[in-house]
Amino acid sequence: MPRALRRLVHLMLFCPLSKGLQSRLPAIKVKYLLLAWLGILIISWIVYMQYASYAEMCRGHVCQMVICDHYRRGIISGSSCKALCDQKTLTLHHCMSTSSTHQVYVGLWKDRPVVIKCGIEDPVNIDGVPETLARPEMSLFDKPTRGTSMDEFKEMLHSFLKANLGEQPSLSVLVDRVITLADINQDGKVSLAEAKSIWALLHINEFLLMVALQEKEHTPKLLGFCGDLYVTERVSHSSLYRLEVPHYLEAVVPEALSSGLNHWLAPSWPRRARITIGLLEFVEEVFHGSYGSFLICDASPHHVGYNSKYDCKMANLRSVASEAVVRAFLKGRRCENNADCTYGKDCSATCDRLVKQCNTEVVQPNLAKVCMLLQDYLLFGAPSDLRGDLEKQLRTCVTLSGLASQMEVHHSLVLNNLKTLLWKKISNTQYS
Repeated sequence: MPRALRRLVHLMLFCPLSKGLQSRLPAIKVKYLLLAWLGILIISWIVYMQYASYAEMCRGHVCQMVICDHYRRGIISGSSCKALCDQKTLTLHHCMSTSSTHQVYVGLWKDRPVVIKCGIEDPVNIDGVPETLARPEMSLFDKPTRGTSMDEFKEMLHSFLKANLGEQPSLSVLVDRVITLADINQDGKVSLAEAKSIWALLHINEFLLMVALQEKEHTPKLLGFCGDLYVTERVSHSSLYRLEVPHYLEAVVPEALSSGLNHWLAPSWPRRARITIGLLEFVEEVFHGSYGSFLICDASPHHVGYNSKYDCKMANLRSVASEAVVRAFLKGRRCENNADCTYGKDCSATCDRLVKQCNTEVVQPNLAKVCMLLQDYLLFGAPSDLRGDLEKQLRTCVTLSGLASQMEVHHSLVLNNLKTLLWKKISNTQYS
């Protein structure tokens, strides 16, 4: 390098620094080197935790292998089996599982985005070491047995639905709907494989609710099934908030930071108001439906989603329970034959864990739980001329207590007042 050029580089790099700073330059370099190494260690830890979490939680290939094995052996059937196992037009892509036994994947079915859900059990040997990931069909698809007549199967369905939804005058209609769903060939008959599949599916709480609420606007549509694997429409935004901090980072990421980022990333207030109106409509839908009332046991922002048009869609129904089951639990009876059973384990214990989420000293109605969720979601960025009334309505709403059926008039009044307040603000606009 020419001498003149070296002098120019030296002047540019070192002359702006004071002599004192130049003397401390080695120490500064060491400090930044340590910070760089610390950053690399933190990033490596996050990558490792993400990989470990993915390896533990995401085992969709195992689910697909077991399901297709049962299908080819004639144990199960379903409207999605050929697409999943033979034609390969139903494929699993992005993993969304939060439990190793409950697999959730975003996938494609004939180029249409869908959500695929499936359960996996880890059988263990006497030493507690997993022997195989394959689930024994004897415990999973054990009913109905060979020789069961159509009338007997309908009676089985009616008794099961009565135990899980309560005594409803329209249960016979729901039984016919289940039979139609199981009859994938539409030949007016249900084979043993079809009956085993639909019976196993009905023991999954979310599937049972989808069948019971399939005509409701804010429930994801059921598109198909194979054995106990089922396919639903994809909700483009599967949570009210766009940023979800992984559980292993919750201790190091301040709640105020994640909340502030979610406020910044959230849709505009009128769009949030539209989503809220849809959520309130869902509360109405499950309050007094054709097949009984349902309780939202866990009103989490991660269970409520919305589509590209900002219409509310419940992304997860696993935390919703029949009020009839909750009432039975509050009277001291354990759940029997209830939905959301964990395969190979005590179904009643699993049901009890679900219902206990709804069992506070005084059972909180759905509307109060939803309003607690909406206080943060709806109030930030609210128009100044509306904020006072909105805060008042939400305060009244969160104080509701007792089963909604015991205070139906007050419950409906508060819900309608809140809906009307929001609708007046966004009606006759591009957001309505």
